[in-house]
Amino acid sequence: MTDTTQHPDTADTAARRAPSRLDMLAEAYVHDLAKLCPTAASAWGIDGYETELEDYSPEFYAAVADRNRAMLADIDELVAAAAEDPAISFDAVDQVTAAVMRDRIGLDVELYEAGEDLRCLNVLASSVQSIRDVFSFMPNDTAEDKATIIARLGQVPQALAGYQRSLEAAKEQGLVAARRQVALVAEQCQVVADPHGFFHDLQLGEDGKQAVEAAARAFGALGEYLTESLLPHAPADDAVGEERYRRFLRRYVGFPVDPYEAHTWAKQRLADIVAQQTAIAETLYGAGTDVEEAMRRLNEDPNYRLEGTTALQEWMQTVADQAVADLRDKHFTIPEAVTTIECMIDPAGTGGIFYTGPSDDFSRPGRMWWSVPPGETVFHTWQELTTVYHEGVPGHHLQCGQAVCERDNLNLWRRVACWNSGHGEGWALYAETLMAELGYHDDPATMMGVLDAARLRAARVVLDTGVHLRLATDEGGVWDYDYAWKFLRENVAMSEANLRFELHRYLGWPGQAPSYALGEQLWHKLREEAVAAGMDQRTFHSVALAEGSIPMGILRDVVLAAAAKH
Repeated sequence: MTDTTQHPDTADTAARRAPSRLDMLAEAYVHDLAKLCPTAASAWGIDGYETELEDYSPEFYAAVADRNRAMLADIDELVAAAAEDPAISFDAVDQVTAAVMRDRIGLDVELYEAGEDLRCLNVLASSVQSIRDVFSFMPNDTAEDKATIIARLGQVPQALAGYQRSLEAAKEQGLVAARRQVALVAEQCQVVADPHGFFHDLQLGEDGKQAVEAAARAFGALGEYLTESLLPHAPADDAVGEERYRRFLRRYVGFPVDPYEAHTWAKQRLADIVAQQTAIAETLYGAGTDVEEAMRRLNEDPNYRLEGTTALQEWMQTVADQAVADLRDKHFTIPEAVTTIECMIDPAGTGGIFYTGPSDDFSRPGRMWWSVPPGETVFHTWQELTTVYHEGVPGHHLQCGQAVCERDNLNLWRRVACWNSGHGEGWALYAETLMAELGYHDDPATMMGVLDAARLRAARVVLDTGVHLRLATDEGGVWDYDYAWKFLRENVAMSEANLRFELHRYLGWPGQAPSYALGEQLWHKLREEAVAAGMDQRTFHSVALAEGSIPMGILRDVVLAAAAKH
């Protein structure tokens, strides 16, 4: 069956959908959020806020929550009015938009009312990192670019002071992040505060000296506050407990999940992966070779070894570009605008690998970032080939770029502002296994890398649920930091610096890490259902990605309704 889905670069102009009243409300909502949250505006590619930062104060969070409540009220009012007056346009696209906005924005309000915004502090996804990282992604080539960065740097002291007030307000309510997260973020602040460190590396010259020094001092002051004022009130327990954990799972997976069932499923999934890895180890190096030995020998193999970040960046770019060329018009419909991806080395050096989407007009392309920890200079392609497919094509780059291209059907909120981790990260893992299905990992070495990545994601589910629910271990103890570290070292092939970062990430960002494997499971199940209903695989990909990043339960309804029409 051929792909009948229309895309912006091929669709007939007459067939384009006129923006509805809900689309216009959503558009206004995004621009209001951009004004409230300039870092989000930068991420979305919305101009006009490049010199500003939100202040992360209690008043800021209250203002965002008020706008969210107002948007929910607008949706309810419009739905009621459309039911009464047939003249009010409210089509199938609007029905999906309303369902997604009610789900996502409603949960944001619920989390705010539970105090999660005020207390948010962790090593990867809290205000400290948002304030720091926004400068890494800003253009920094011209004198005008540098002036813009300097102006935004001038807002850093106010932003961190507001954030400190939020943490203090949360502390007064007994809502303080775990001790380990507070201590680690304090260390991050002190690293950024180094006058010859992060901000100095922006190379802003004499004009930026004052702003750089003030921003660095502000990070240092926040680090001192965390150590001296917040740390004594922080609980020692890393676990968030069942009530909070279920709420976070809903946020990130975007589908009702029983965490106890997920823990059991992931343990079995982990065992299955280890068995497959063992078989590959013996294929590569002979009977009796275990997985650890096979990985050690692969790491020593010069055919799978890169030296230095320049070689890493060049390799990433070559692989990403080749994937686009190979898959376009064969397995996927890839719009012209999505054929460009930039592979970057992130100067923050935290150890993560991530993707940032294109701006709404594609003036800023989608980018794959590798945040290499200090001192790490050797990289192994057998292990990381699947990572490039995860972040690039057919992973996040295709997924996010396709949504941005859908301006004829999706409003601005759905194109750039709506992100569900279970959908997004689940798709990226689905993309990894799909590339294996398509023959891109016929080399047993890179297939070992695919399984290594899958093992990490299954281990995440086991660990995340185990720690945060305080489950019993197989050895009769209770999941805690020490057991989690031992478990990771036994199941994940990473450098110690990266592995420590991973563990601290899971402990401080509950519910997010399981969204990868759980989301992937939902994607495979949905494809099976769509194909059984008569939809071919390429059409399934086109239909599903055209909806943007929406909760998987809602996506299932949309895809199966489309399958019924084919």
